[in-house]
Amino acid sequence: MGEPFPGPLPWWRDRRVLPWLVQGAVALVVLLLIAFLLGNLVRNLSAAGMLLSFRWLQQPAGFDVSETLLPFDAGLPYWRALVAGLVNTLRAVLVGLVGATALGTVVGLASFSPNALLRGLARSYVELIRNIPLLLQLVFWYFVVFLALPNGEAALQLPGVVLAKSGLFLAWFGEGLRWSGPTLVEGVWRAPLRLTVEFSALVTGLVVYTGAFISEVVRGGITAVPKGQWEAAASLGLGPLVTLRRIVLPQALRVIVPGLNTQYISLAKNSALAVAVGYTDLYSVAETTLNQTGRAVEVILILLGAYLVIDLAISALMGWLNRLVRIRER
Repeated sequence: MGEPFPGPLPWWRDRRVLPWLVQGAVALVVLLLIAFLLGNLVRNLSAAGMLLSFRWLQQPAGFDVSETLLPFDAGLPYWRALVAGLVNTLRAVLVGLVGATALGTVVGLASFSPNALLRGLARSYVELIRNIPLLLQLVFWYFVVFLALPNGEAALQLPGVVLAKSGLFLAWFGEGLRWSGPTLVEGVWRAPLRLTVEFSALVTGLVVYTGAFISEVVRGGITAVPKGQWEAAASLGLGPLVTLRRIVLPQALRVIVPGLNTQYISLAKNSALAVAVGYTDLYSVAETTLNQTGRAVEVILILLGAYLVIDLAISALMGWLNRLVRIRER
């Protein structure tokens, strides 16, 4: 005589139900914690007579932004000042991304050079830069390098570039789209394109620091390509540069791109250290706004939202690029 058929399992022993119950309990705890924090914030703001409001954004800022691509003066509202700071941040981030990618790629390729000296220089650069905090590097570039440059005729003059304490003067297209370089007028350098020492120090620090990490990403991507690919290319009579450009790099990109995403996001977040060199980025403008208005919560929310959008945009772009270079199996 067979055993009786067991009845239905209790819900607290059903493995299909338990995961949902645990997740629901965790979500409930998180929601209760968020509600408690928000309630505590509202109570404290109410006691101080400062309920959440963004109307102050329409008030005159009362301060100038020393360096901006957008027209701005002290009579314009706070939101215009924050937008000017955001544009400065985006400017530094974009230039930094291009420079760091170029430098990191060159150093990463140099680590495979048959020249022992070049390989040693590449490895020394990576090990030195990666182990020094970025803040110290920014201070070094600003105070030790750029502010130590001479002015006038004693400035460091290179073809199309003049490095002076008053800024970096670059050759560019001037009036009538004519290419013109820096010129010295009554002891003052003038050029179609001038970069301040604050912007130059920030971008140099970001490029040199992030480039060291990107070089390791590039080196790892190239190392991931099987050695047989190099040997097969050599058997076909292809040179090292052609092999690298036509065979190795296209395969290495699927490994390199995800790592680049992380480094690009880190560069965007590290740009907030611009305050250390006096560059008026979004964080610097937001800090001045907070000191004048006392709206700490609103200003911090704006900062968090701005950097979150920048990082998500970078992540989305790199995700699209990752799908583009992915090898599709047939």
